[in-house]
Amino acid sequence: MLVDDSKLVCMQIKQILSKTEYEVVACCTSGEDALNTYPQALPDLITMDIIMPGMDGLETASILKAEHPEVKIIMLSSLAYNDTFKEAERIGAEAFVPKPLDPNELLAAIETALAN
Repeated sequence: MLVDDSKLVCMQIKQILSKTEYEVVACCTSGEDALNTYPQALPDLITMDIIMPGMDGLETASILKAEHPEVKIIMLSSLAYNDTFKEAERIGAEAFVPKPLDPNELLAAIETALAN
């Protein structure tokens, strides 16, 4: 499941994943949308943007991890700062991939997250 307010980023990730065995089961544009969609979609993994209107990605990830500890989340953001990394780690995100996205880095993070 993809969570990003940028339709361009969602299309980019879909294109990257189209060359793999991975399937996008939902694309959400807000944290609130992700919280509502997760129980129906039950994805193996979520990519989560941090900066979004309304509830940000860190808060959304924190709620999802509290309610569904098994969920695997990869944070995506151009906010590649130590405090952001530490907060994502504290929440329990499996990885942090900086934007702009490097397809190989994203795929490596997905493979590692799903292997754990």
